[in-house]
Amino acid sequence: MTDMTPAHALFLYSTAVSDIGYVRSNNQDSAFAGQRLVAICDGMGGHAGGDTASTIAVLSLAHIERDDDDNDVQAVARMMETSVMAAHDAIVGKATRERKLSGMGTTVTAVSLVAGYWVLAHIGDSRGYLLRDGKLIRMTQDHSYVQHLINTGRISEAEAKNHPQRNVVMRVLGDFDIDPRPDISIRPAKAADRWMLCSDGLCGVLEDSTIQEVLESVSDQEECAQRLVTMALKAGSTDNVTAIIADATLALDANAFDLPHQTPLIGGAAGSSLEPIADIIGSQVASAPALRQSGNNPARRAAALRNPSQQTPQGSTARVAQPSTEREESGRRLVPDTGEIPIVHKQDGTSSADPNDPEVANAIRSAHYKELHEKKTRVRRIRVTIVSILAAVLLCGIIGGFGAYRWSQTQYYLGESNNTMVIYQGVPTNFFGFNLSHEVKRTNVKVSALPKSWREQLAEGIVVSSMSEAERHAALIKSEAKSLTNGTAASSSPSSSSTSSPSAGASGSSEGGK
Repeated sequence: MTDMTPAHALFLYSTAVSDIGYVRSNNQDSAFAGQRLVAICDGMGGHAGGDTASTIAVLSLAHIERDDDDNDVQAVARMMETSVMAAHDAIVGKATRERKLSGMGTTVTAVSLVAGYWVLAHIGDSRGYLLRDGKLIRMTQDHSYVQHLINTGRISEAEAKNHPQRNVVMRVLGDFDIDPRPDISIRPAKAADRWMLCSDGLCGVLEDSTIQEVLESVSDQEECAQRLVTMALKAGSTDNVTAIIADATLALDANAFDLPHQTPLIGGAAGSSLEPIADIIGSQVASAPALRQSGNNPARRAAALRNPSQQTPQGSTARVAQPSTEREESGRRLVPDTGEIPIVHKQDGTSSADPNDPEVANAIRSAHYKELHEKKTRVRRIRVTIVSILAAVLLCGIIGGFGAYRWSQTQYYLGESNNTMVIYQGVPTNFFGFNLSHEVKRTNVKVSALPKSWREQLAEGIVVSSMSEAERHAALIKSEAKSLTNGTAASSSPSSSSTSSPSAGASGSSEGGK
């Protein structure tokens, strides 16, 4: 490969400031500021998703802080691309297993200083700015809808600031059907280069000219980051706001800094994963400095009332985490959780979470196979459970049906069949098409000869408790039906006599008149 060794080695010193802002309910930005790597990840996907996605991305990239691969610039470039892709797979995997995280994603803008070269990986709409020789260069291009409109000449930069779809991202890591490959670029580094990485909560409200003015006028890194974040909030940012400042200096001048071997600083959502990150890079890490808040700011007070757990107390000290080997010696070892990328503790005492490391790759594959096995086991258990439930329901149905049939055969009722009153054993209904009664005795009573009320009762079924009661009831109906028939006949006979008598009388009168 082409020789990429510079004449003088450079040293990177960085810091980060991240703030929840005045509107959001939690901080979904994550920041990493080390001496080989700086990265900003802006998460998205609801209350429980964006912070998880951005943290996973930082965990996936963190190993680059330690693994510079013998100053091989091209190898580090491949490593950064692989790590970003691994973060994408991890985010998708976690979202698949935990449906409440469905739709989560994150941007990534990361810069590594390797052998005097800047290696930049970028996807999304977070930004990386490089201040060099008095000129501010935007080193990244937003993978957003409004940037597409700008590139095609449909809107201007000024119009993009207030475009209703300015937050629509077209490329991002996560649970989306989007190309997750990052843009990778390499360029020579120079002493006094100053990088500023930020989430869109900052660059979305501050003009590039304003950013350049602050980067040039404020030499102290933390003060510079503090001022940029504060200015973004005062300018009306409604998002989380994060700024990372990173300066390159000649290694010969590194002693001019108080921290020639800088402790990596972790900000935003990833600040809750200090121990896993310490395990990944094999050295202590610390939480990034909090925004110096103004207690008299009404918006800040309102945000604190809404989200007291997300506010950092004034004067709070940075939290420091040691790698597991040191925590174990002090009795404070925790089980690290890197989201989805396993930490491998090697025999030489080091730890690695680099997806390019063969041992880590094997661990990822093993975890994948284990996950598939557990998934198949869960599916089998679910199937067995469903079959068992169905069998139990069927058995209960059979037992219940048999019990219902047994009970029904202790009942009797009078009904009608082919215009004849019939005694049935059972009940006048059916169970899933199965008739619960059968004929036991047919009478000679014609239903059509009965009054309407009886016909209707027989059509529905006159239920009785025993065969003897059914026979008595049938005999009663038969007797009353016979009485009705006889009564009708008796009432018909006098009518005939009275009809003939007048006829006879009339005949006699006629004869007497002659």
